[in-house]
Amino acid sequence: MAFDWVLIFRLFAAGVLGGLIGLEREFRAKEAGVRTHFIVALGSALFMIISEFAFDGKQHDAARVAAQVVSGIGFIGAGVIIFQRNVVRGITTAAGLWVAAAIGLACGDGMYPVAIAATVLTVSCLEMMHFVNLHYSEKLVDLILVPEKAYDLPTLPQRLKEQKVKVESYTLSGGKVHLTLRLRQRDYLNTLQQLINTLEGFTIEEIN
Repeated sequence: MAFDWVLIFRLFAAGVLGGLIGLEREFRAKEAGVRTHFIVALGSALFMIISEFAFDGKQHDAARVAAQVVSGIGFIGAGVIIFQRNVVRGITTAAGLWVAAAIGLACGDGMYPVAIAATVLTVSCLEMMHFVNLHYSEKLVDLILVPEKAYDLPTLPQRLKEQKVKVESYTLSGGKVHLTLRLRQRDYLNTLQQLINTLEGFTIEEIN
């Protein structure tokens, strides 16, 4: 009976540690959150426990079931990766699920210090890189502008240059201007608002 509670604690520990990674993803509004990471880690721990103890007294290789978790988690990870606006998104979340599975396997084997260390390192890395991206990275913003007067079009490049905005692409189609701007992640909303205020003579039809 006491042994059963030890195994149950392993499941509990795996779920909690996996959920911590999911909590960070939840705060960032990513594709997979607490529930997904919790279940992945718990399920991995359960597979590890089954592989070690379900065949007691029989000839078996405990590593075989655990090895299948590593390849099987790839199907879930692939589900959160999407291709949007020429950018691949969800790779970090997929990697988080992969790590959550590994943490679950470690907890299932009773390797608590290793599982805790892996969780701390993973969450710390995600938080640190979020801070770096927020303050130093750039993001692409798509604008569709409609000129109120046709002769306003030649003035647009100069206006953008005066605002020191990085123009990734500039196309004219159907009387509309399609712009892709590269703005700093930290203050892109303020920069975008200032730019909108200077675009007199143009109507913004769409912002993505």
